Amino acid sequence: MQTEMSGKELPFSTSMFAVFLCMLFGANPVAVKTTLTGIGIFTSAGIRFGIAAAVLCCWAKVAGISLYLSTRQVLQMAGLGLIFFIQISLFYSGMSRTTASHGALIANTVPFVVMILAHFLLPDDKINPKKINGLLLGFAGVFLLIRDSLDLTAEAFSGDCLLFLAVLFWGCNVIYVKKIIADFNPIQITVFPMIFTVPFYLLAGYLLDGGMVRQVTPMVIQAVLYQSLVTASFGFVMWNSLIQKYGATTLHCFLFLMPVSGVLLGVLVLGDSISYSLAASIILVASGLIVINWKSDTATV
Repeated sequence: MQTEMSGKELPFSTSMFAVFLCMLFGANPVAVKTTLTGIGIFTSAGIRFGIAAAVLCCWAKVAGISLYLSTRQVLQMAGLGLIFFIQISLFYSGMSRTTASHGALIANTVPFVVMILAHFLLPDDKINPKKINGLLLGFAGVFLLIRDSLDLTAEAFSGDCLLFLAVLFWGCNVIYVKKIIADFNPIQITVFPMIFTVPFYLLAGYLLDGGMVRQVTPMVIQAVLYQSLVTASFGFVMWNSLIQKYGATTLHCFLFLMPVSGVLLGVLVLGDSISYSLAASIILVASGLIVINWKSDTATV
């Protein structure tokens, strides 16, 4: 397999590390679901991104990465922050109602939504036959997931609907970032939406959560730290370091592992049930991601 940027083969150890990172990211919905058992929806988001922003700012300081923003960049980040706030609010609200397995699978339909939006909004990112095949597989998986949702409680079904709305805003987030990314470094584009929205999450938590912190257990604390330090901080730094060295296209072929690991951990850790429809949905969504992101060995760069 050739890399997008360096032209070197991806070393086996690096491949295994990419697999490890994707499994970490896939477990995040399980951590979110666990956190919500003891902390309010908006409060948990505020705590998670507050810790993550502090860690990333410290890392940027140590690494000598500038966080300075011009007035124009501040306005751009304000727009991104608004999308981010809506996206995360919908996602956490949905996760509070449905299962971690459904959350993990729905969250990983984002690439399909991004492809459709990019086709209409980005002139150089059109849908091709390979992407169409991936979309068909992915949306077949979504259809089966909706069928599985109908067998859940009304609250769980409403949670799935909120998650699909969150995915739509998530896709808008990705497209907006693609449009403005040239003006920022990766750490800026990640940390400032967190910084801008943390006060609003905490204010919303105070007004709407009906108890910002209800129960603090070791498992809840571990889940908060997992989201803040493992995925939002360590995961971000490591993934972007790999992208800088090997290129995004090479690494994206591992993304199919995220929904698989998320659903399996939901079953193993939280005791989620797995039906035939859910199992088939995992296979279809993962297959769609493989078709879309896989780069053949003969591709040139």
